[in-house]
Amino acid sequence: MKAFLFILWVSSCWILTASEIQSPPVKPSCCNSNTLSPAPFSETSLYQLDSTWTSADEHQLKLGELKGKVQVVTMFFAQCEFACPVLIHNMKQIEAALPPSLRTNVGFVLVSFDTERDTPKALRAYGEQMQFDTNRWTLLRGSSDDVLELAALLGVKFRRDARGQFAHSNIITVLNPAGEVIYQQIGLNQDVTPTVKAISTTACKPQSQQPGTH
Repeated sequence: MKAFLFILWVSSCWILTASEIQSPPVKPSCCNSNTLSPAPFSETSLYQLDSTWTSADEHQLKLGELKGKVQVVTMFFAQCEFACPVLIHNMKQIEAALPPSLRTNVGFVLVSFDTERDTPKALRAYGEQMQFDTNRWTLLRGSSDDVLELAALLGVKFRRDARGQFAHSNIITVLNPAGEVIYQQIGLNQDVTPTVKAISTTACKPQSQQPGTH
């Protein structure tokens, strides 16, 4: 697993614009909100990462604790002046487009690039400002190395400038309940219909069709 992650990191260590990034092939959908079996995660699951993250409420967790639901993931930073507010608006559009009966089975995760300023307190204040439903939205911070590793696996490129702003890819990633990438929405203000369809198709599958269940 370490060798697999290292190869992906090396291949992603230069900065590209969002228009240069291609969405990975869409894998078969899976799962619903039910708890997954204890079977090991697949080699392509982000939930195999050993990194530990801190949430806005100062809870320490590994990404594997997000299993069991479809998760919509975006990397951002709270003091972003342009792209991040648009990305989050797009995520809220996705949330609003989901049927109410399905919405409770989907999580929304924001992971910060800004390891210095985005403390749990800062993330908590940001979440309150943005009026996130804490039952569905999770804001995370991690170490610089862990942020770089996750960004590489998500295909997200970023670079900090002299003003403390970050130039970064604008990507919204959908993970199935086993932590595998099933869809990516690339760019700002894109049509959310394909993303909502990917989420709905995955979240509505019965547990017997989920990977790792029997």
